Amino acid sequence: MPSMTWNELIEAVRESGQYPTKAEAERVTRLVLSALGCHVVGDERVDLARRLPTEAARLIASQIPVTRSLSAAEFVDSIASSILGATPAKARWDVSSVLSVLPTAVGDDLIDRILKQLPSGYALLFGRAELAPTSA
Repeated sequence: MPSMTWNELIEAVRESGQYPTKAEAERVTRLVLSALGCHVVGDERVDLARRLPTEAARLIASQIPVTRSLSAAEFVDSIASSILGATPAKARWDVSSVLSVLPTAVGDDLIDRILKQLPSGYALLFGRAELAPTSA
């Protein structure tokens, strides 16, 4: 059961990214969630879609999984290339504005599982510190 409605998700992104309009926040949210949907697979993908509002779940579920995971920097670059005139800094802001609200929307436990699936570097995009594994 989603913990947020689509409008609540968009409003959270609008506040996070300080976007002047709901339309801008919605455009960025659709773009970033569609891109994320290509990189999250398996049970985590199913759970992510299940916990997001229907509109967001469709964006995740309608994507074909990629055959090669992008690094966090490549992921941001892919977003930048799909926005006319976007700089890498603006794309990183947009990505972080969306991904940083997901823990509230879907739960920290699921974000932890998703981050284990993605290459290192993504934690920062979700608003988390990137912790190096300790050696035993």
